[in-house]
Amino acid sequence: MNNKVPLTKAGADKLHTELKELKSVRRPRVIQAIAEAREHGDLKENAEYHAAREEQGFIEGRVKDIEGKLSNAQIIDVTTMKDTGRVIFGTTVVVYDEDADKEITYQIVGEDEADIKKGKISYSSPVAMALIGKEVDDVAIVKAPNGDKELEIIEIKYI
Repeated sequence: MNNKVPLTKAGADKLHTELKELKSVRRPRVIQAIAEAREHGDLKENAEYHAAREEQGFIEGRVKDIEGKLSNAQIIDVTTMKDTGRVIFGTTVVVYDEDADKEITYQIVGEDEADIKKGKISYSSPVAMALIGKEVDDVAIVKAPNGDKELEIIEIKYI
């Protein structure tokens, strides 16, 4: 069973950067803060100690989370793939939304990378699922709670 999770190259790079920051900057800083707080004596009443221990717990949890995501990631760099003219994971798609009478740009990304404010949508979202496999001038029908939504594909970019 293959339980690899797709992740764009940019998403993987961002996770690697965060992991490096956590391990080389934040972890040593919190270890130092715990050591200093211990020097102040009674740990039961020491707010700095408890805050540092809480932050250490967060950092260690986040390190484990990122390492797990990266170990299960299938990193896909769309810029190295053959441009087939079809919407695939990682592509940036410009669509025309007839209902809203405007163009919208989406990039299809992994679930952890999704950020609708930045136009990044998860490959498992209804919009992405409607777009994947389509070509320029195709119309994708998105099943929405308030009725079907039609998105005409204007441009597909492998960037």
